Amino acid sequence: MKRLDQLTRQARAQWDALIRGDDPVVWVALGLCSQAAGADAVAQAMRDELTARGRQARFVRTGCMGLCYLEPTVIVRKPGCARIVYGPLDENSARRLVTECLLADGFCPDLAIGKIDADPPEDVPDLADHPVMRHQVRRVMQHCGLIDPEDLSHYLANGGYEAFRKALATPADQIVERLKESGLRGRSGGGFPVWRKWEFTRNAEGAQRYVLCNAHEGDPGAFSNKLLAESDPHAFLEGMLIAAFAVGATQGYIYMASEYPLAHQRVSTAIEQLRWAGLLGDDILGSGFSFDITLRSGAGVFISGEETAQIASIEGRRGAPAPRPPYPGQSGIAGAPTLVQNVETLANVPLIVARGGEWFRAVGTSGSPGTKAFSLSGRLARRGVFELPLGMGLSHVVNDVGGGARDEHPLKAVHTGGPPGGLLPANIEVPLDFDSMGETGSLMGSGGIIAIDDHTCVVDLARHFMEFAQDEACGQCVPCRNGNRVLLDILTGLTQGQGTPGDLDRLLELGNVVRLTSLCGLGQTAPNPILTGIRYFRSEFEAHLHGTCPAGVCPLSAPAEPLAEAAAS
Repeated sequence: MKRLDQLTRQARAQWDALIRGDDPVVWVALGLCSQAAGADAVAQAMRDELTARGRQARFVRTGCMGLCYLEPTVIVRKPGCARIVYGPLDENSARRLVTECLLADGFCPDLAIGKIDADPPEDVPDLADHPVMRHQVRRVMQHCGLIDPEDLSHYLANGGYEAFRKALATPADQIVERLKESGLRGRSGGGFPVWRKWEFTRNAEGAQRYVLCNAHEGDPGAFSNKLLAESDPHAFLEGMLIAAFAVGATQGYIYMASEYPLAHQRVSTAIEQLRWAGLLGDDILGSGFSFDITLRSGAGVFISGEETAQIASIEGRRGAPAPRPPYPGQSGIAGAPTLVQNVETLANVPLIVARGGEWFRAVGTSGSPGTKAFSLSGRLARRGVFELPLGMGLSHVVNDVGGGARDEHPLKAVHTGGPPGGLLPANIEVPLDFDSMGETGSLMGSGGIIAIDDHTCVVDLARHFMEFAQDEACGQCVPCRNGNRVLLDILTGLTQGQGTPGDLDRLLELGNVVRLTSLCGLGQTAPNPILTGIRYFRSEFEAHLHGTCPAGVCPLSAPAEPLAEAAAS
């Protein structure tokens, strides 16, 4: 414990100097989205301008704050002033920020998104009042965009690993009980009560146990786990340590999609820092508890996100789902009890251990307490990752958080829950919680929300998702392997003007058969876009039977007729 105490004291002193020191500081958001938007060039332009004027500032690398539509962003702090978030910037505005703000008395309020602290200037509004930020309750994302994800001292200075220290002094059954009081449900989509998984794994027979962090996130349209891993990896690593202590595991694995190279780099760095600090390895902090973590790269296929397929991949076998039972909590990696949780779920654990179940339940609903990081994309004015209380209405999220349609084309639908999710009307009034979303026929899934405008064909979109499911399936079971192929053929015929009477009934009947009889979650949910598409947009499917694509997208289409007329003709 003495080494951790010393590191924490040093970290807090360094952080205080960074936030309140006499040198100007520039925090540059360098997540994958930021870099794609030109953040490296923005940072270099600021450095070049400072050098040309014979001045210096301290530059700090951060991850993304979640305001992806405003990237590239930077945070600037002058001595005695608040930290101010600026964006979106280009090289010219970045140089202007140096000359008119860093090296002068101004603050460039026209470039400012908002200030983080209560210090001057008064003419820059608080970041918390920004239209995107005012709706958020940032818990697992509290450090995103504000700390260097590759500097352990930044995490320690902001309370990092205090919850783990507390857990080491708490009986394991009391940790599980605290999770039970919180009502935390898995954030990967199924919403299974977390405490039940922990208790099940802890009580399973076997001397060796494992903790597996599912960081695969294969859903197109979901990128919250990527953001957390890039911006604050220690948050979920601390959750892994607590989970391992609670269930009696000595080895952990992180299974991450190969498409996330920056997250791989930052998580790998964080793991090495933990070993250096004595927070991984044998007899951690003199507690008698030993644990280590191995980072594994995923094969890049959607099905590898399924927990039994993931376990097979880690063991060097083909990543394909296995029948259950036995469940991983009974027989997982090497046949030993294995606790599987995703990044966001684990990032909630230290907060609950530190602050308690009642605090966690202060937001959300009774059945779905807490917050969820939602990935908003598609035809929205404001896109990114936003942490919102569970139970917030979907239309509220789309219109007030996402800003509604990004141009003059009205929103028609939203797709939630990734490829196995569903297509819902854009104006549907439904709370974003596990149970309510299930009643719509869709899913909350990993939190992906894609907005669709009237230039998108619902039938063609359902065909696209079915094509994805067909390509990504493992091919083990007949309902998914053959049934999804037939569903895809029917949808393709509809989009090519080859639909026949009874196609919609066949889609519904076969879709339900595939849903009820497939081996794993992919097959069981693959028909959802079809089933919800027909449920909420039946007239658009019927229009295709009459040779018309209302959106004017499908190759069958002559100029689109009004939807009601097409359906009635």
